[in-house]
Amino acid sequence: MTATNSVEIEFHGKRLTDFDLLRIARASGQEYEDDITAYLTSVQIHGSSAVGVVFGHTKKEPSGRYADGHLIRTSDILLARKEGRFWVITTINSRYVLATFRRDTGRQSFKEFQRLVGNRYPNI
Repeated sequence: MTATNSVEIEFHGKRLTDFDLLRIARASGQEYEDDITAYLTSVQIHGSSAVGVVFGHTKKEPSGRYADGHLIRTSDILLARKEGRFWVITTINSRYVLATFRRDTGRQSFKEFQRLVGNRYPNI
């Protein structure tokens, strides 16, 4: 991301709400403790992974892998921590900002994940 507080989004068939766009813009304008790999919207937790729509992935490939607007399933979540106004999850090689949760089930799936993991990880 550039320092001008602008967000570039490529659309690939995923419909975004104005709320999603606003949250991505706010999330990208915030400072974080470590580098961010990508921003996720419509997040839901499945098992110990996050599934969501990816934006601004630093490892975007010419083949379209990790392209804006595509669904992504992260590797196992090792750490989940609130940084400012957003949750940041850390996996083996990446850090994702959870910009929005999936309507109706996303936030609940995250809370359930936190409840199940308990004290296994210090910051969850």
